Amino acid sequence: MAALRVLIADDHAVVRHGLQQIVQRGFGEAEFAEAKDAQEALAQVRKSPWDVAILDVSMPGRSGLDIIKEIKQLQPELPIVVLSMYAEEQYAERALKAGASGYVTKDRAAEELIEAIKKVIKGGHYVSAALAETLASRLGQDNKGKPHEALSDREFEVFRLIASGKKPAAIAKTLHLSVKTVNTYRERVLEKIGLQTTADLIRYAIQNKIVE
Repeated sequence: MAALRVLIADDHAVVRHGLQQIVQRGFGEAEFAEAKDAQEALAQVRKSPWDVAILDVSMPGRSGLDIIKEIKQLQPELPIVVLSMYAEEQYAERALKAGASGYVTKDRAAEELIEAIKKVIKGGHYVSAALAETLASRLGQDNKGKPHEALSDREFEVFRLIASGKKPAAIAKTLHLSVKTVNTYRERVLEKIGLQTTADLIRYAIQNKIVE
């Protein structure tokens, strides 16, 4: 049996090393490539085929969430497991809609990552039992959820970066947009969430555990 080929994208070397150890305990032989940011992850996907990709949500520059669609365009059959320090209710549904096959929080990685990988490489999806129940309960309901859930993926990414303290010029460089476009997204986010200022956005993001 061929060794499992795993791409790990996380900006912390110690986390990448820890994830390799977890995977090796579960699968024995495995081949790894590491990426410390989104650009390196995309380069690895362009260069080689992988059996599974593990992406951190929060990396310098573009987030793991932001590049899921690009990865799927490059390797449509590649299953992606999103790994995050953030609670499932904040990012999991958005990640799954973008094309990810699984979502695991970092505090549960030791217990759940192997199960998640086994499931997604067989073509399935992985979320916790609690989130699966939440998602199932929404079926057939006219449930609008929280205001930020109505944001597009790009609006959400701009929102996350603003709430993380990034200035418009830095966001523009990170997302390859003009400053004017970033400010336009900011205005849309404020309007959709029903807020007035950047300070309001930051408070909202902290209260809803979108940033810490």
